[in-house]
Amino acid sequence: MPHHQKESKKQLNKYLRFSGIAIQMGLIIYLGNLLGKWLDDKFNNIEELYTKICTLAAVFAAMYSVIKQVSKLSK
Repeated sequence: MPHHQKESKKQLNKYLRFSGIAIQMGLIIYLGNLLGKWLDDKFNNIEELYTKICTLAAVFAAMYSVIKQVSKLSK
């Protein structure tokens, strides 16, 4: 396999990994939001406090996961 094809394949592989990380981040945040909405409905919370807290916690969890995975990829 020529050198430029190997480089192209490596580059594509990196793009696929980063796309997967982005999808995972979105999914974590979405699930956190769903959990918060479910808790708000279950406990009849009209201020939607659970939604806000769970979504924010999911954002931090997703950021932690992304940082961990990117640092692992860069090694």
